[in-house]
Amino acid sequence: MRGAGSVLGTFAAALLVYAGLNAPVHAQTRDEIISRLNHFDNPPTLDLPALRTQTQERSRLRGRNEPPPQKRPPIAPDLMNLPALNVDIQFDVDTPIVRPDSYQTVGRIADAMVNSSLLPYTFLIVGHIEANGKREPNVILSQRRADAIRDILVNTFKISAKRLQSIGLGEEQLLDPARPTAPINQQIQIFTIAKVPEETAAPVAAPAASAPAAAKKRRK
Repeated sequence: MRGAGSVLGTFAAALLVYAGLNAPVHAQTRDEIISRLNHFDNPPTLDLPALRTQTQERSRLRGRNEPPPQKRPPIAPDLMNLPALNVDIQFDVDTPIVRPDSYQTVGRIADAMVNSSLLPYTFLIVGHIEANGKREPNVILSQRRADAIRDILVNTFKISAKRLQSIGLGEEQLLDPARPTAPINQQIQIFTIAKVPEETAAPVAAPAASAPAAAKKRRK
């Protein structure tokens, strides 16, 4: 049986690895963003409307047996197996308004998305909130913040809307469950979720017969 010191050491090492995986984007270059998002293998089975409903319903739970934030299972565990980028976006308090100094961060992400390595893919923007306040409003705020990032990417940086989806998970999938009120739990996540559908080329219509040619056929 291992000693308590060994167990604590292993746990601390795991936390350090987790913190590294959740490093915010402001410390990364465009190439590093691309590297995080372009290792896509298999599309997940994601039903976003159903996940939104499930998140809203779980956020309304008030039972005595409801586990505390740090013990709640993730509501969308399939996301954990996808290429992911954690982004430290600053919003005005309790609003989806992105602060001006974070537009540069969003612009760096947009620059990566139009790189040839990422052009074939679509992405999911996920909003999170730390476990403060009421759970149900937190889900709503996280959805509005995810929508805000999507709107900036589309309207300001001209990323195709067909390549972006958004969802808010509130505090139902904490980024650092061991510290449910830590600022890291307010980060935005971006996941690579699918390849852009290939557009089927429209059939080429046969050229219409010219009027003189059609007249000749009628005279025969």
